[in-house]
Amino acid sequence: MIIDDFIKPDWPAPANIVALATTRLAPAGLVGASGGAYASFNLGDHVDDDAASVQQNRAGLLDVCDGLQSIVWLQQVHGVDVHCASGASPAPIIADASITAQSGLACGIMTADCVPVLFCRLDGGQVAAAHAGWRGLCAGVLANTVKSFDCPPQELMAWIGPAISAVHFEVGAEVYQAFIDNFGAVSAEQITQAFTPSVQRAGHFYADLNALASAQLQKLGVAWVGSSNMCTFADANRFYSFRRDGQTGRQLSLIYIK
Repeated sequence: MIIDDFIKPDWPAPANIVALATTRLAPAGLVGASGGAYASFNLGDHVDDDAASVQQNRAGLLDVCDGLQSIVWLQQVHGVDVHCASGASPAPIIADASITAQSGLACGIMTADCVPVLFCRLDGGQVAAAHAGWRGLCAGVLANTVKSFDCPPQELMAWIGPAISAVHFEVGAEVYQAFIDNFGAVSAEQITQAFTPSVQRAGHFYADLNALASAQLQKLGVAWVGSSNMCTFADANRFYSFRRDGQTGRQLSLIYIK
């Protein structure tokens, strides 16, 4: 659901958990500092946007999030490493997921089509965020994130934020085969159902990353799995999309203990 230009999960999380996804629109009460291809609330500092504008946007986000003191910023590399965070780092951590039990410290994932997944324990004691492009998803970043919690999967919930939808995400046969060969916990039948053959290009498929992520989380035993069901490619007014625009900004999905 959309609240003050944030996308927020409609999920049964504990009251001390705050989870949201930003958009390219500045939240209520703020003016986005980025312009041009990055207009207006770009939070990515690696996309050639003006550095001062990005920092202004990031500072504004901290100001409007109740109880948020700092964010764990990652240098995402489409890998499977999970960073266990106890405080903010002066430089981005090379990882594609983070987890923390520290209140006021947000785990955040920057995206412009890839799948962001937010996690929390049912008792509100830990939170995590994972970046699942197709490579990281296939290699096991979500499974690694689930394993990083101090509890079994049956005591977790997960929410899939805005990402590119299948109708806009065409891939080659090698992507389909990579999932068939390597995607843990998910059956070949479920994987095949998530890849729709292209009628225009032989050997190509439309890949449903949302369905693949959801299937794996459910197979891993996560107690509650939900999704925003919002497409970054289709909604140019609200979201950045790398596949649609090439040069573009990044939105952030974040979760923290208040």
